[in-house]
Amino acid sequence: MSDLAPAQVAPAWRPTRAQVESSRLFAFMCRYGETSYASLHRRSVDDPAWFWKAVSDDLGLRWGTPWSQVLDDSPGVAWTRWWVGGQYNYVENCLDRHLPRLASKPALRYQDEKGASRVLTYGEVYAEVNQLSAGLRRLGLGKGDRVGIFMPLTPECIIATLAVSRLGAIYVPMFSGYGSSAVASRLRDAGAVALITADGAWRRGRLVPLYQRAKEALEDAPAVRMLIVKRYGLGDVATVGGCEHSWEDVVAPGHGDFEVVPTAADDPCMLLYTSGTTGRPKGTVHVHGGFPIKAAMDLAYAFDLREEDTLFWFTDLGWMMGPWEIMGGLTIGATIALCDGAMDYPGPDRLWRFLTQEQVTACGLSPTAIRAQMAHGAHPLQEHDLSRLRVLGSTGEPWNPEAWLFYLNEVGGGRCPIINYSGGTEVGGGILWCTPIEAQKPCCFTGPALGMDVDVYDERGGPLRDSVGELVIRNSWPGMTQGLWGDPDRYLATYWSRWPGVWVHGDFALVDHEGRWFIQGRSDDTIKVAGKRLGPAEVESALAAHAGVLESAAVGLPDRTKGEIVAAFVVLRNGYEACARARMELRDLVANAVGKPFAPTQLFFVNELPKTRNGKIMRRLVRALFLHSNAGDLSSLENPTALDEVERARSQDGTIPDGVG
Repeated sequence: MSDLAPAQVAPAWRPTRAQVESSRLFAFMCRYGETSYASLHRRSVDDPAWFWKAVSDDLGLRWGTPWSQVLDDSPGVAWTRWWVGGQYNYVENCLDRHLPRLASKPALRYQDEKGASRVLTYGEVYAEVNQLSAGLRRLGLGKGDRVGIFMPLTPECIIATLAVSRLGAIYVPMFSGYGSSAVASRLRDAGAVALITADGAWRRGRLVPLYQRAKEALEDAPAVRMLIVKRYGLGDVATVGGCEHSWEDVVAPGHGDFEVVPTAADDPCMLLYTSGTTGRPKGTVHVHGGFPIKAAMDLAYAFDLREEDTLFWFTDLGWMMGPWEIMGGLTIGATIALCDGAMDYPGPDRLWRFLTQEQVTACGLSPTAIRAQMAHGAHPLQEHDLSRLRVLGSTGEPWNPEAWLFYLNEVGGGRCPIINYSGGTEVGGGILWCTPIEAQKPCCFTGPALGMDVDVYDERGGPLRDSVGELVIRNSWPGMTQGLWGDPDRYLATYWSRWPGVWVHGDFALVDHEGRWFIQGRSDDTIKVAGKRLGPAEVESALAAHAGVLESAAVGLPDRTKGEIVAAFVVLRNGYEACARARMELRDLVANAVGKPFAPTQLFFVNELPKTRNGKIMRRLVRALFLHSNAGDLSSLENPTALDEVERARSQDGTIPDGVG
């Protein structure tokens, strides 16, 4: 057993009685007569029709036409229909139903990299969404049209997503760091007819030329017949008519109110692309009565989000957590805080200053983001008042204990729960989570999310405990993708083909003898040494215990004898020397924590690791580049200079002699 799952670990955080009894989850349990989370979860899985109706009632969702049946799984679990016969447009639930009660309440708080800030109320967002929806319809866009959105996470970006959805069209969110080819491939696959972009964005003091990339993308996406550009004064954009339109002209006042277009609960609202290892991204199909309701449910009962809260998640529109916080947070009636640019630029305290100035109460950061902040020490955050924080969230990567405890104690002052949360683009929210009413131990999840029948399977398809296996789901839920755009066979092959009626998520997981759950990384990142499987998180967690290690990536490299060996790519903190002795120390550390067979046989020192915008380390990319094999889809890569680091590692002698551990 690795140090991620020691035999006995005392809870590091326990809720107070006041925290439990004031939570939305506790109120939900009381409303429906459940005395424990375990009994509520069992009921949510055994009777999904009851549970999801209860969620709709508890959240006060507004239905254009009532549904006649909560779910119909007669086409098969993979194609379950939800809210049969119901009309539901999620934008009406994000905006219209909150007015006039919340018209003057902040809906969006925004701050750019240079410190300039804006606040928009629910009433103001409602008006601007109406104006843009009316303008888009005037340009000929309508229900079912696909519209790409390639913007930084600004208020206009959120307004664009809501306006497209209010129109009944389908938006295609794209990472603001994409190159033109990545934008073009998604526009082509989606059959998009329009693209909304900006003239540019700031990233670490450098201008990201979004408009130029968008123009280049349109050369390879001939179906796109219009380009709408929001100008922030960051570049020379000449919108002279024809297929190009300025944002200001499209949303010019005078278009009047725009009544929400009626949509069925199972009408698509978003095509969210997830990168594929083969180089071809998958377009997950999310519907009005799916992803937005799942996101709101998760935020309400796991993150205890309330109307009076301000939610911030360090994300981008192209990562699922961007649409998740927009759809879910606004459905709740909370305030969404948007932080554009890098979180440690122009200074290491930028993130903490933002949380203080924008009065954030619920904050979400990836473990990799916390490890990056730890490189600056605790001093930058101690200069700012984080006492408003009430809930901490995390997703994207497995934790190591040091980083988890830093988040708990230094960021949250020991008083805030860390809602560890893992799901996926295809899920529309969480599979595993923590709750605000249960004690928490470092790095783990307290269990499956409500409504999710989750298990860990061995290679034969049987439940597995105290060993790593495949994370699976044995039921359906509203937030799951309704196939892959234009490729139903790929959808079935990817998620439903291994065991009948079982969703195989592609994550490597473990449930220990105490019932604690751990995600150990993507199962396609699995390392298999002499027939034994190992998650990269186990090796990386052991390495992170060394004071000199900032971060690392563990991958499997081919070996004639063992099938694979463990190789580690390590970034050292300032002041530590990359040398043979350091390699030996680190190998010893892993051997003692995980076992000598899994200690790195090779260890390379690099200055940075390839990551996505939200901080995920791209292990498959490290392995592919090192082996000179197919690197797959690179569109979500945030730091291309890391590719040179992996190539440079090939020139190192990373071999560690036997005899340690």
